[in-house]
This record gives sequence, C-alpha cells and structure tokens, in this order.
Amino acid sequence: MSQPLLLPGFLRFNRAEWLFSVKTFAAAMLAMYLANRAGLPRPFWAMTAAYIVSNPLAGATRSKALYRFLGTLLGCTATVLIVPALANAPFLLSLVLSLWLGTCLFISLLDRTPRSYVFMLAGYTAALIGFPSVEAPNLLFDTAMARVQEIGLGILCASLVHAIVLPVGMSATLSGMLDRALGDARTWLSDLLGPARTQGMVAPARREALSVDRRRLALDITQLRLLSTHIPYDTSHVRWTAGAIREMQDRIAALTPTLSALEDRLLAMEQDRGGLAPDVQDLLGSAAQWLEAGGDAATLPVLRQQVQALADDSLPAIDDGFVGPPAPHSPWTRALRIDLAARLDQLLLGWRACTVLRRDIEAGLAGHAAPLRRSAALGNRVLHRDVGMALLSAFAAVVAVGLCCFFWIYTGWPSGSVAAMMAGVFCSFFATMDDPVPAIHGFLVATLWSLPLGVLYMLVALPLIHDFGMLVLVCAPVFLVLGCYAGRPATMLMGLGMVMGISGSLALHDTASADIASFLNTNLAQIVGIVAAARVTRLIRSVGTDWSAARIRRATWRDLAGMASARRGEVQPDAYAARMLDRIALLAPRVAAGDTQPGSPRTQRVLRDLRVGDDIAQLQQLRTRLPQAGLGGLLAGIAEVFRDRIAGRAEATSNEVERSPGLLRELDRMLASALQQMPRPDHRRAVAALVGLRRNLFPEAPAALAAAPVSGVSIP
Repeated sequence: MSQPLLLPGFLRFNRAEWLFSVKTFAAAMLAMYLANRAGLPRPFWAMTAAYIVSNPLAGATRSKALYRFLGTLLGCTATVLIVPALANAPFLLSLVLSLWLGTCLFISLLDRTPRSYVFMLAGYTAALIGFPSVEAPNLLFDTAMARVQEIGLGILCASLVHAIVLPVGMSATLSGMLDRALGDARTWLSDLLGPARTQGMVAPARREALSVDRRRLALDITQLRLLSTHIPYDTSHVRWTAGAIREMQDRIAALTPTLSALEDRLLAMEQDRGGLAPDVQDLLGSAAQWLEAGGDAATLPVLRQQVQALADDSLPAIDDGFVGPPAPHSPWTRALRIDLAARLDQLLLGWRACTVLRRDIEAGLAGHAAPLRRSAALGNRVLHRDVGMALLSAFAAVVAVGLCCFFWIYTGWPSGSVAAMMAGVFCSFFATMDDPVPAIHGFLVATLWSLPLGVLYMLVALPLIHDFGMLVLVCAPVFLVLGCYAGRPATMLMGLGMVMGISGSLALHDTASADIASFLNTNLAQIVGIVAAARVTRLIRSVGTDWSAARIRRATWRDLAGMASARRGEVQPDAYAARMLDRIALLAPRVAAGDTQPGSPRTQRVLRDLRVGDDIAQLQQLRTRLPQAGLGGLLAGIAEVFRDRIAGRAEATSNEVERSPGLLRELDRMLASALQQMPRPDHRRAVAALVGLRRNLFPEAPAALAAAPVSGVSIP
C-alpha cells in the first residue's frame, strides 16, 4: 500500500493560515484589478497595501485600515506642500522631509494606540512620494493623488474581504487568552497558598516555581494588552464587552503587585519566626480550598471572616470597654499578620472580581446583555510615555534618511531615492522595539530571498502574460504560500518581507522599466536603505531590555517622589493606578526576560517599585486622619529617597538601612504607634501601608522595630 504524500514541514499550514492567505490574495488581486480598471499608474501599490494591512483577525484589519488611510492622506498632503517649494534646493528638501518623518514618528511613539498609525504612515508616506518626485515636481500632485487612491483601494479591499468572507472574530482568541491569564494567575496563587505551608517560601524549588509563574503571567498581560487595542473594531459581539474586558485586563494586571506583596509577606513571616504560625497555615489552607472550589461567592464572606480574625488576633482584646493584654506576638509579627490579612483580603476580592467579569464577558460574547460593572476609577487611562526614547528614535530616523539623501545627491545615483525611502520606512516600522535591528535584519534576509523570485517573475513570467486572469494564476502559487507565512506569528516578518520584495519587482512594470539593470539598481538601493537603517539604529537607537526597564523604573520613581511630596488632597491615586497598570504590562516581559534565577533580585526590585505607590497612596488617603507631624516627615523622607535614585546619588540596589537610618526610625515609630491604636479599618490600612513601605524600602531591615512609639503620634 502506497504511503500518502507528505509535504515538507516548512510547507505544512493549518486551515486558519490557508484561509488568511486565500482571503488576502483575493483582496490583493481585487485591489490591483480595480486600480487597473481605474487607469491608476501604480496598481501594484494597491496590491502591496492589501497585504500590509491584512491581519488574521478581522477586527485588527479594520483597526489598521482607517488609520492607515488617514496617515496616507496626511502624508500626501504634506508632500504636495513641501516638495514643490523646495524642489530647487535638494539638500534643504532632504532635510525637511527627514524632519517631517522624524516628527511624525515621534508623535506616533507617544500615542500608544492604533491611532499612532496615522502619524507613522504620514511620516514615511511623505518619503515614499516625495523623494522619487524630486526629479519631476510638476507631476507631484498627480502622483500624490494616485498614491492615495491606490492605497485606499488596497485598504478598502482588504477590509471588505476579511470582514465579509468567513470573518475571523476575536472572540475565540480573546476568550482563550483571558482564560490562560486567569489560569496562570491562579497557578501563582495556588503556589503561594498551598506549598507555602509545607515546603516553605525559601525552598529553591518554590522560588523557581514562583519565578516561572511570574514570567507566564507577564507574557499573558502583554499579549492581552496588545490584542485588546483592536476590540472596538471587531465584527463580533466582543465589541459590546469592551468595557468589561478593559476592566478585567486592569484587574489581572493589578493582581501582579498584590501577589508579589503576599509572597513577600509570607517570606517575611517565615524569616521572622522560622516558619508560618498554625493559624496562618490554616488560613492559607482555607483560601486554597476556596480557590479550588471555584471561588464561590457564597463562601467568600466566611473566608473573609477568617482573614479578619487573623488580624484581630494580633490586637488587644476588647470587652465592654476594657482593653486586655495584647496577644503574645512581637510588634513586627503583629504588623506582618495585619498586613498579610489585608493583602490576602485584597487578593480574594480581586480574584472574585475577575471571575465575575469573566462571566459577564462570556454572556456578552453570547449576545446577552452584560451588567455594567466598569469602574470609573480607571476610565481615563494615563498611559506611560517615554519622551526621551521617542526623541532618540526620531533622531535615528532623521540621521539614516539624511545619510542616504547625502549619498544620493553627492553621487547622482538614479535609484538613490529608493535607499532614502527604505531607510525611513524601516526606521519607522520597528521603532517601538527595544532593539529593532534583529527585525530589520529579518526583513533584509527576506528581501534577499525574494530577489530570485522577482527576477523569475519580471524576466520570464510577466512578459508572457496578456490578461488579468493569467496574472492571477501566475501569482497564486508563490503569493498563497507566502501569505501563509505572513499569517503565522513566528514567520510573519519573513512572509511579509518577501511579499513586499516581489511586489517591488512587479511594480517595475508599472513604470515601464522592467529590465535587469533597473531591477538590480532598484533592489540594490533597497538593500542599501535597509542596511543604513539597521546600522544607524544600532549606533543611536538600539537598547537592551535592562536599559528600557531602568527608564520605566526612573519614570516610576518620579511619580513616587511626586506622590510622596504632594500636599494634602493633591494626590490622584486613580491616575497613578492606571499608569502603573500600564507600566506593569511594559515592565513584566522585560523583567521576565532576564529572570533566569530563582528569586531574581532584579525582579524583586521592580516589583517593590510597583508596590510602593499603592502604599504611598493609602497613606495619602488617610492623611486627614493621621497625625501630620509624624506623617509629613515620613513622606518627605520617602520623596527624598526616590529623588536620590533619580539623580543617581543612590543606587536602587544599595542598602537603604545604612543610607537612610533616620527614615527607618521614623517609619518604625509610626508603625509601633499605629499598632497600639484601636482596631478600626483606618488602623489596619495604615499598618498595612507602613509594613509595605518598610518591606519595600528596607528589605534588609531587622525584624525588631527600631524605636518605640512617640508620644502624640497616634491615629485618632
């Protein structure tokens, strides 16, 4: 019996990849046919645009489409205004176009939403149209108009085909991603609640498992954030659950600092007493059982009462106004128990909110009305912006394009404009990456691989084609396979790069310059432009994940110093929370990438920064109910710590116990005084915040509090 014919591994694609490739090819051919019928001069631009804008998810295709068209229109308008006025001054024209591209790139990097496509496209569209039009400025307006129409056709065809023909909605992908994120958060929580009672928090196996949990959740948060930007443009019911999805994304991200705080407090209790107390172990066991049972809302009040009992057991006994002797715990142990209870209660409520939101989202996806549970606190998001990196990326693009323009003008190279165009495009495409060079090199490799196919099409296939149907048949084998690669995340850059390379070769027929000399000259210019973009980016712009994480941390320190030094009523914890949730998503993958050791100090330092802000916000919210003398000095000292870090006067890895002994004493005085007060909710919140600050700012501090409570420093 004959064996079935098996394709090589690199030619095996699944149904979803074939579906995406067929639809994209159909959209590209439709766009090129309409461009031909309309008499547009560069129909292959329409074909290329259809491939660039296409995405396996219909919503992602639509979100790109509108902004790409607006960016193209804005770029063409700028070109029409700039090039004719400066056509007789090539150096000045090159400088102005380079600055335009750099300015647009700078703005796009500050707007971290799909809207950024408008500015990025406006920048390099001006380069794509402006540089080739320098030699014929009288035709510029016609060229710009044709560019807008051709790109518009490509975008329109891709959007319609992907939205109408077997549209792939985001529901399944999003549901799977939400479930995976919840599952990974649950694994981290289970690893904290269960084995902490038996193996201990300092066991190497425990530290390694928790490190893996952190990396997984970090990746989930990042992927969820990227996917959720396309939700408003999806064609399924997922659009109606956008509010619940955004809140769930925030909730899952907020679990990260809470989980890490719980992990830290359990470790502190184990170090303080040599192990966990029996009642703490019982409480963790009850929480683990509740989690395994699905987090039932009916049993949550009972579990929260157990959590409350853990904190109350550490306080003086109260009976009809008589205050009995305190529980037999040291002040630090009592403070840790109160803080542990507060963090665990916060975590249980956060987990319960996530499960409720998940059910709301599932109901919305099924077409049912979901309750409006969107929190107003995080409604107006304030995303992190790195102005310095945006300026550096814009400067690198200006330098790369400027160098190509100088070489082009100085040598009189007929295809030099292509090099300048490619330098601008590739400096813009990957500017959001820490190190764009590997991606640029990947596109360069794809361009080189496309050269033989381009020669085959240009010199052999196209001269034999006499009608559009034959063109479709000739293009189909190669473009269908490359479309499958473009629809696969791991090979997307290679597939799209080869499509663009071959399309560039086919476009030579649009200009009636389809000969081997023009082909080699144009492709050589493309390679020069890509290499220039890669080399300039390497020299000016490329940074490591450590460097990027450090910049995000410095921005966090500025916020923390500002929050600590703010006057009463000036702190906006909601805005800070939104910004920190965004920074969690940015920091998590960068930290996880270098988190190869159990309990990595680098990871712990970043997580401490994320936790300090919540503790400062808690103290600021309680400021009207806390003594101003002690609290004002404490917050001023905390602000000074972060100002020293920003100015480089202190390393975040240094021992703060030796650097700021006065601040530690003030913190211990406030904590010891708070422990003597009545067990009110304000009291517990203050103790939890003070314990968090002590553990995060002074992780090496001894367990014994440095000072007794100061008279007059109390919580009323």
